[in-house]
Amino acid sequence: MIEIGISNLAKSFGVDKIFENITFDIKEKERVGIVGKNGVGKTTLMKIIYGDEDASNGQVSIRKGLKIGYLEQVPNYSEDVLAIDILHEAFRDVYCLEKEMENLQNEFSKHFGNELDILVKKFSAIQDEYELKGGYRLKEKFNKVIAGLNIAQNLLNSKFKLLSGGEKTRIVLGKILLENPDILLLDEPSNHLDIKSVEWLEQYLSTYEGTVVIISHDRYFLDNVATKIVEITSDSADVYLGNYSKYVIQKELKFIQAMKEYEAQQRKVNKMEEQIHRYRVWGEMRDSDKMYRRAKELEKRLAKMDEIKRPVKDKKIKSFSLTTQGRSGNDVIVIDNVSKSFDDKELFTDASMTVFYKDSLCILGENGTGKSTLIKMILGSMSYDTGNIKLGSRIQIGYLPQDVRFENEEDKVVDYFSYKYGISTSEARKELAKILFFEDDVYKKIKTLSGGEKTRLKLLTIMYEKSNVLILDEPTNHLDIESRESLEEDLINYDGTIIFVSHDRYFIDKVATRIVEIENNRFKVYDFDYEGYKEQKNRVIEELKEANDNCINLETKTVSESKEDYQKKKEDARRIKKKKRDLKKLEDTIMTTEEELKTTEKLLYSNRKDIDLNEIHIKYTNLKENLNKMYEELDCMYEDEEIQQFLE
Repeated sequence: MIEIGISNLAKSFGVDKIFENITFDIKEKERVGIVGKNGVGKTTLMKIIYGDEDASNGQVSIRKGLKIGYLEQVPNYSEDVLAIDILHEAFRDVYCLEKEMENLQNEFSKHFGNELDILVKKFSAIQDEYELKGGYRLKEKFNKVIAGLNIAQNLLNSKFKLLSGGEKTRIVLGKILLENPDILLLDEPSNHLDIKSVEWLEQYLSTYEGTVVIISHDRYFLDNVATKIVEITSDSADVYLGNYSKYVIQKELKFIQAMKEYEAQQRKVNKMEEQIHRYRVWGEMRDSDKMYRRAKELEKRLAKMDEIKRPVKDKKIKSFSLTTQGRSGNDVIVIDNVSKSFDDKELFTDASMTVFYKDSLCILGENGTGKSTLIKMILGSMSYDTGNIKLGSRIQIGYLPQDVRFENEEDKVVDYFSYKYGISTSEARKELAKILFFEDDVYKKIKTLSGGEKTRLKLLTIMYEKSNVLILDEPTNHLDIESRESLEEDLINYDGTIIFVSHDRYFIDKVATRIVEIENNRFKVYDFDYEGYKEQKNRVIEELKEANDNCINLETKTVSESKEDYQKKKEDARRIKKKKRDLKKLEDTIMTTEEELKTTEKLLYSNRKDIDLNEIHIKYTNLKENLNKMYEELDCMYEDEEIQQFLE
């Protein structure tokens, strides 16, 4: 059953067109992921669906009687109330019923006979409604949600207006989940959650009884939650069934098919134009009206033909081109028995670790464990109480903060960049084009840029400075998926050392070669990539379950190794990670080629007259040969002992 119907929707702000021709349906119990480039209007679309924004054209139809919950990117809740009061608002109707039941119970002793019977019947009806609305499970549900979203007691008792943006988001998200609406509209719900909370939210939404619509750039989140992906562009909404990974494959196949149709039409047009030319030449040579008429008939047919436009892939950031200028020493950062506390909150106690040259180290930990504080201490912008942090030799640090700011945000982008590096305007424009600042974009004032644009500009400055150590605090927070993919590829090929904080598991899995987790005020180092870290964590938890009669104790062991052992282990981890990437790439290519082979085979036996069967047959043969070679390569990879180990 269709719950939301969107038809020919368009939105403009003045003369600036945001989108048009947006048409798609959202059915009952679907989990719809909305994707698209930054600035294409995803948030605007969600506001129109909710009713907070008017469309310029088109229609949104919502089935009557449905209750909608909407989480904005930046919650706007200005009342001077406690966080817990906002969460309790979700149960306002239930609390009213509870109060009515309490009042009726107090009246029972004052009435007898028929009057008492009437009160009892009324009480029974209210009690049924109370039970239907989950009144007897309120406490259980409340505790489940605040635990899942990592909302601590001190946060519950804080004034909402004093909370950070991320804390406000978690409170409002908790309220919406507790309200249990028929339709959830969630704009970047995972942005201010730690990994543990994101994984909990995935599970919660996957089993949610209503319909879920999500704007997200978190690929793992979309993979684990979405059952349908809608890609928004400036002039269309393209629908793909399945999760994010299936969308990527389907989109590529759709492009391949569109290119085939375009090329087939081009061949047909060329053939017709050649025929027209021949008929005209023959007409002149023979002075034949018949040939001229034939040429005109073909020209009319050509003019009436619906033109298939050449499919074009979206412009992508070519590369952030992250390079280094000279390598650092082997021991990049040595942290020795460092302690740090704020008032009565202890973050680190005698915490130690070493970051080595060419590490790609991800710092993990729940919200509030001190990830950003650790970065500030390394940078020297925040002091520590005891211990020592020593930076190695020949280090040049490039730093991307979570909240990107510039010295003078009144500057125009091109002026800022050309002045900072002493280069010409034309050279600055050339560099800015690499990160998709084109034409008038370069004349925007920095203060008007979106979060994603500021992040891209800051990354460009880091690229230009050729730092050999990158420290990145939530680098993907404001980037769309394509920008994240470009950054991932650059970081994988980067020749320096990387230290980063992120809650984007896909990004971590692609980039990290080593994990440090802040837990119980200490640093626990895992000389694995993210997948290996998860396996190790799960293995330890299982062992502790068995050892403690199913009582989970999340204390984990820290394995100390000599530097020689560590270096060997790190090289092994790099090699295995590359094999995993190669295997995944080959499997994806095989899947795409198999689909293309099926499509080509159908064309081969379709008896269509508008295609060149000989050309199709050659293509079919080539595809089959390539596929067989890939199968052989896959067999060889499956025989590799290291690959066999991580496949088990």
